[in-house]
Amino acid sequence: MDIAHPGELAALGTAVCWTVTGLSFEAAGRRVGSLSVNLIRLVMAFGLLALFGLATRGQALPLDATTHAWVWLGISGLIGFAFGDLCLFRAYVLVGSRISMLLMSLVPPIAAVIGWFFLHEQLAPRDWLGMGITVTGIVWVVLERSGRQAAEVRSQMTKGVLLAFLGAVGQAVGLVLSKLGMGSYDAFAATQIRIIAGLVGLVVIFFVIGWWPRVWSALAHRGAMTRISLGAFFGPFLGVSLSLVAIQHTQTGVAATIMAIVPVLIIAPAAILFRERITLRAVLGASLAVAGVVLLFR
Repeated sequence: MDIAHPGELAALGTAVCWTVTGLSFEAAGRRVGSLSVNLIRLVMAFGLLALFGLATRGQALPLDATTHAWVWLGISGLIGFAFGDLCLFRAYVLVGSRISMLLMSLVPPIAAVIGWFFLHEQLAPRDWLGMGITVTGIVWVVLERSGRQAAEVRSQMTKGVLLAFLGAVGQAVGLVLSKLGMGSYDAFAATQIRIIAGLVGLVVIFFVIGWWPRVWSALAHRGAMTRISLGAFFGPFLGVSLSLVAIQHTQTGVAATIMAIVPVLIIAPAAILFRERITLRAVLGASLAVAGVVLLFR
């Protein structure tokens, strides 16, 4: 039986997964550092994808992928996981997660423009309207949540804002290149190729900056490893794979917009777990973002 709007549903599932992984990695990063979390999560996800591929395709590794897929998905993994996430995680330290998430809301228009330019994807006026409404709701919510940190953020270096923007560019470019390289290839196997490339990039970076002692220390932290394991399952394993399913079945800009509702979805669990106060503006912004997503589904 065919499923209506499979791309949009996969993108919504991605946003839910990334909400879980965001909370998990935030908690783990406070304990062992975000850079160590970044590498360990990819190693875990690689193992999960190998088991999944063995169970569903009879192959633990994506050896049946074409050279075209390896090249473009590999570049996508380097840009998305190594470059983009490295910039984003550093931006969290310099300007805070709320401002970083605000800048990440630029991913949909960036992805839409890149998809239009490189993949010749056509977006109807309704798609642009839906993306605009959703991004507006996201920006409104995140700006309100970051208001209490305004004085602190103003004192941070411009470097943090630039890094967060580069993180958004990395995610957008990674999505477009993934679609270019993947075609009809299995999304989970495609994710494994991206993770392999991302791991290679991070290993080189960690050797250059001498970060390995901190990685070994993180592996010994039981509480952090529990949270990284949860985040690895819902993040680079399930969430990223669903994001590739999404861009297989709908326009990159539409998929990226639906994925970008994470800052809105995270409000309720953050209030429960971290006792954050939910304001009327947060509720209205969430409603506006959901309205934009509904428009994209129609």
